[in-house]
Amino acid sequence: MHIAPPVGQRNTRGFDSENGMPDQPATPVKRTLDKDLDRFTYVEDATHHVTKRLVAPGIGLIFLGLAMVFAGIYVLDQPRATLIFAAVALAGYMAMNIGAKDVANNVGAAVGARAITMTQALVMAAIFEVLGAVIAGGPVINTISTHIVDTNRIISSGKLAWLMMSALLAAALWINFATWLKAPVSTTHAIVGAVVGAGAAAVGPELVNWRMLAAISAGWVVTPFLGGAIAASILFFIKSTIIYRDDKIAAARYWIPILIGLMAGAFSAYLVVQLVPKGAISGLLNIAIGIGVGVITWLGARPLVAAQSTGLENKNSSLRKLFSLPLIGSAALMSFAHGANDVANAIGPLAAIVRDIGLGGSLSVMAETTTANAPYWVVLIGGCGISIGVLLYGPRLIRLVGEQITKLNPMRAYCVATSAALTVIIAAWFGFPVSSTHIAVGSVFGVGFFREWYTSHSTRRLAYMRGKAEAAGIPWHEADNTDERNPDEIHRRRLVRRSHFMTIIAAWAITLPMSALLAAAVYWVMVALFI
Repeated sequence: MHIAPPVGQRNTRGFDSENGMPDQPATPVKRTLDKDLDRFTYVEDATHHVTKRLVAPGIGLIFLGLAMVFAGIYVLDQPRATLIFAAVALAGYMAMNIGAKDVANNVGAAVGARAITMTQALVMAAIFEVLGAVIAGGPVINTISTHIVDTNRIISSGKLAWLMMSALLAAALWINFATWLKAPVSTTHAIVGAVVGAGAAAVGPELVNWRMLAAISAGWVVTPFLGGAIAASILFFIKSTIIYRDDKIAAARYWIPILIGLMAGAFSAYLVVQLVPKGAISGLLNIAIGIGVGVITWLGARPLVAAQSTGLENKNSSLRKLFSLPLIGSAALMSFAHGANDVANAIGPLAAIVRDIGLGGSLSVMAETTTANAPYWVVLIGGCGISIGVLLYGPRLIRLVGEQITKLNPMRAYCVATSAALTVIIAAWFGFPVSSTHIAVGSVFGVGFFREWYTSHSTRRLAYMRGKAEAAGIPWHEADNTDERNPDEIHRRRLVRRSHFMTIIAAWAITLPMSALLAAAVYWVMVALFI
């Protein structure tokens, strides 16, 4: 028996069950519902966009809290522990700013050459930053914490802790501002200028070690040119022995393992000097260890490079694959060198504060194992802070250093990273707080300017290009490969972007005086509020 549906009930076929007429859709209701759902979607998207920008600062605040808790293990029961907690927070903030800004120096070349992804570069840099800070950060920490201002005379005045805290805050604020502007300023300039400015405000300019400041400034001038010269020399060697050879792949199979072995041997010898107590081994034994590690690495790299080169065509694009491995190694080495040198920019002032308070009481941390004049827990906070900054904010400047100054392929990027790492390591060895930003950017410019010169003046390149043209049956015009072109064409074909050069020089020049003035102002504010 068929039972009719209630009056007005609609079936699933879109017809009125009473009169058989087509059902009229409830379009007003549907449109209203869609609009409401769209509004919810827009709100969710806006909320996600806003909260996404707060994730990095939130993680940074969590790190600062954990750093203070970690410091409390050592100083909670000591006099003036609150002051150390505040200094730890400032040092951690400074370290994160250093990591955010200076990661471009370490891995920008590798990322720009597409030898490694952004994520891989950030993780690698974070690991090697901590290793460099803990293993080899001592000499530069000692220079920042004791040699820029006469800390022995300032301790008696009771102003050293406030002086160093003012320097930390001022330098961190300036670096944070520069990072926001994507300007590759020097963190070393910032902290040295801040210590000088705060010191002059606290005790007068007579207690500033102007002779040490002059030596550091001379290093700032010399090291970028040194980095550029080393990078250009390495590139000249690669062009002469590999790129402009008839059989590029065979030349690469021979020379790339040697380059890898030299890099590993030099780095291992440096590590022995840092890890082994002075006088424990002789200089000859150290050299022997470096040579041994270099030979073993060379023997291990030969089959790897040979396997990579199998089936590659005899052209420059094939060399990019073969140079990826040494480029990644040199980027890791640069990260280690940066940790060894620039960790002092964050924790050098903190080490001075800990030593100041320790001399005024019975701070047990001074009995802990130390790196130079800094306890290991202080160094670890600095190294981890740099790594957190690398992971949270690192990509902002990588593209400027890695891509926008001059075009980098793996060969040229290897020259940049290796040169910068060697220069920074040598400086850190002697305790000079050089600017890794200066050196890395100087190496990039050195490679670019060398390429401009080599393109026009190298007889080897001209002979190679002439032979390639004749083999392909293409007419060779000598004037096409010289400077016999109009000035506009010469300017257009320049390989280095001069606009970035002037911008970076201006950022470097203004950093030291601005950080000094800011530190002096911060010190006067602190004195007015807390002392």
